[in-house]
Amino acid sequence: MLTAGGFVGDARLRADCARCFGLCCVAPAFVASADFAATKPAGTPCANLGDGFRCDIHADLRGHGFPGCVVYDCFGAGQQVAQVTYDGRDWRAAPHTAGQMFAVFAVMRDLHELLYYATEALGLDAAAPVHGDLRAAVEELDRLTAAPPEALLAVDVGERRAAVNPLLSRASELARSAVPSRRRDHRGASLVGARLAGQDLRGANLRGAVLVGADLRRADLRLADVTGADLRGADLRGANVSDALFLVQSQLTSARGDARTVLPAALARPAHWRA
Repeated sequence: MLTAGGFVGDARLRADCARCFGLCCVAPAFVASADFAATKPAGTPCANLGDGFRCDIHADLRGHGFPGCVVYDCFGAGQQVAQVTYDGRDWRAAPHTAGQMFAVFAVMRDLHELLYYATEALGLDAAAPVHGDLRAAVEELDRLTAAPPEALLAVDVGERRAAVNPLLSRASELARSAVPSRRRDHRGASLVGARLAGQDLRGANLRGAVLVGADLRRADLRLADVTGADLRGADLRGANVSDALFLVQSQLTSARGDARTVLPAALARPAHWRA
């Protein structure tokens, strides 16, 4: 079953670190900043990655200066690469696979993200007019994620995005049309630190909006499209995001909230939020 504001059901699209090889701790690069306490080149294991592919400081990443790790989401790409693409062979035991595996992980992560959003869009009853095209897109993405490494590296991710994004946009428009009042269009807008407390943002288009540090206390974000919106440090205390469209766990984790924030049933209240 799918509902607006959170995918339910397919474990393939939820990260399962116990079945991965710590790929997100090795493949990407990161630079010392407010998000990361140290600099790490791409393809180099993080100093905090343990022998069993588990993070030694996972219980307190924020306290150790790694909030960027807390909000990262591979959408299940890690275990797909580890257990399906490479059939359980890890890059430490088979070092000749390392470079290829890390490159494949980057492609797989993008495909799984698209698969997550397309699958969630299929759960929007109002998007029925595009369900047929969405199902076809999901089937094609499924086929690609099961491909061997060489085929995955040949995938044009940009082409895949160009095919799926219009369907997601149309699904969003159909769902948001249920909001009778004037819907705001802030797609891709820079709303850093914006004062939006208590505002009616129902049905708003916030795709790709930069809401870093925005004051969204008590704001009504029901049926607002928040695909890819940057909510780092945004204040969601008392806000209603119960059926915000395409909201993912990592967005909540990057924001601030409290016990009054109304969440989708499919997503968890971040541990660092205040009561």
